[in-house]
Amino acid sequence: MKKIIRAEKAPAAIGPYSQAVESGNFIFISGQIPLDPATGKLVEGGIADQTRQVLDNIGAILKAAGLEYRNVLKCTCFLADINDFKSMNEVYGTYFASDPPARAAFQVCKLPMGAGIEIEAVAAK
Repeated sequence: MKKIIRAEKAPAAIGPYSQAVESGNFIFISGQIPLDPATGKLVEGGIADQTRQVLDNIGAILKAAGLEYRNVLKCTCFLADINDFKSMNEVYGTYFASDPPARAAFQVCKLPMGAGIEIEAVAAK
């Protein structure tokens, strides 16, 4: 059985997918790009600003599911430019300062709406 998670403080889905799906003790968070939930537009600034917005969006979804960042088991980070890895990693580390989740990060050809980063996550209750 699955339950759809909807977070009003995170951007609405821009396609036929849910922000997150709960199944058993797991929450599967769809890839989040740096959309400002108030405007529906990409945040301005570099990869640090974009990473912060993505992780804030993930935080809003976690909160809607009754969870916190400490519940995240794994993240997958998609970067439009792998040269942004260091800056992304510095911001990412502030959200997962202790006992960080497993993670993969790699460069992709393009991301939706011209974003510089997208992150998906899996969390557990």
